[in-house]
Amino acid sequence: MTVNEDSFTNWKNREEIAESMIPIIGKLHRERDVTVLLHSRSLVNKSVVSILKTHRFARQIAGEELSVTETMPFLRALTTLDLGPSQIDIGMLAATYQSDDRGLTVEAFTAEAVAGATGAGKIEHGEGRDVVLYGFGRIGRLVARLLIEKSGSGNGLRLRAIVVRGGGGRASEDLVKRASLLRRDSIHGPFQGTITVDEANSTITANGNEIKVIHADDPTSVDYTAYGIKDAILIDNTGKWRDREGLSKHLRPGIDKVVLTAPGKGDVPNIVHGVNHDTVKPDERILSCASCTTNAIVPPLKAMDDEYGVLRGHVETVHSFTNDQNLLDNYHKSDRRGRSAPLNMVITETGAASAVAKALPDLKARITGSSIRVPVPDVSIAILNLQLARETTREDVLEHLREVSLTSPLRRQIDFTSAPDAVSNDFIGSRHASIVDAGATKVEGDNAILYLWYDNEFGYSCQVVRVVQHVSGVEYPTYPAPAV
Repeated sequence: MTVNEDSFTNWKNREEIAESMIPIIGKLHRERDVTVLLHSRSLVNKSVVSILKTHRFARQIAGEELSVTETMPFLRALTTLDLGPSQIDIGMLAATYQSDDRGLTVEAFTAEAVAGATGAGKIEHGEGRDVVLYGFGRIGRLVARLLIEKSGSGNGLRLRAIVVRGGGGRASEDLVKRASLLRRDSIHGPFQGTITVDEANSTITANGNEIKVIHADDPTSVDYTAYGIKDAILIDNTGKWRDREGLSKHLRPGIDKVVLTAPGKGDVPNIVHGVNHDTVKPDERILSCASCTTNAIVPPLKAMDDEYGVLRGHVETVHSFTNDQNLLDNYHKSDRRGRSAPLNMVITETGAASAVAKALPDLKARITGSSIRVPVPDVSIAILNLQLARETTREDVLEHLREVSLTSPLRRQIDFTSAPDAVSNDFIGSRHASIVDAGATKVEGDNAILYLWYDNEFGYSCQVVRVVQHVSGVEYPTYPAPAV
């Protein structure tokens, strides 16, 4: 057999194994509310090629390629266990098993590693938690996609309603247009599933999830209990109200908590999942997920401060243009955002630096920041320039951040790439808050400059959903447990 024939046969074997993984992963998700991960990346509803590519990703991060032949035994072992709702990383299982010298079988090792998801201590299936989206723009539609994607088991978050303004035309026409925008997206591609519209009942059904579309111009005019909604989490995607008084308008019958997808003002807690989400008090009814840029810089800033100490820093964001800018030059309340977004680089302000203090109150370093909007529709980069408390090397910083991205509690927030030709489009659809670009990283003595890519739409939406899962009580533990 020639080398080419051998490679082809190997590919076909791996393709066959990946294909056999799909029904096992789907059944675990639907019947037991178990999300199967591979190095923090969900394998639920993924194609054969996507599963193989996700395995290949491990070579870039961990230094060696992870094969489906190595992870499949652990996936099979999971099917023999009485699992409760959880997230289980078969990539981490395979990696830790290779370094374990006790001679355990795959089945015994797996049972031990995920013991918290089985037996008397496992989480029992709940009834799920109602969610309402107030506003259905860029973030609202992506959050909707994520909620629908995660509803396979029926025990987590349930998107029950979307509230939008009345619109200028007939309600039925408005409904069809809203559904069309959910179905197709110029950046993130088509919706993965089926969408139907019931104009008579003003509902959109997406992958079996019936979602009521409510037209209202004022949050105080809606009684959500009239739609069978109770104890819901309302996600405000409009940014129209950012302080406690304004956001309190949403606390209507049927709504238990309000989560804002913009920086909160005053005493509204700004939460970056993975960093300070555990500070949310059980009785807190209003909170903010901060901004996409805050979510991008705070996790790596914490990782650097924990290891090296940070004395001061400056963040410069090169940010994709957004809907609050004009397509062509026109009046705008901001000084420069009135100039054409697709034709110019636009210097503007960012509140991300000042928001760091809210998410990392123990950080004593002064962080400053500024931003430049550029003519790309999605994915931004934050350049984080830090003065450290001790000298180090580029190799040491990269090894630290690589380990953080693989094994730490921040592994869902921080990703890592060593691709030498990486550009912004490569990170569309990333579910991490930020991605460390190893090739661009610069370190000299006590100065470190990190280049952090982030999908300011989708990555941020994933962070929002994580916060909502946490405050809803449906954020399930991950096994094996990340290193502290």
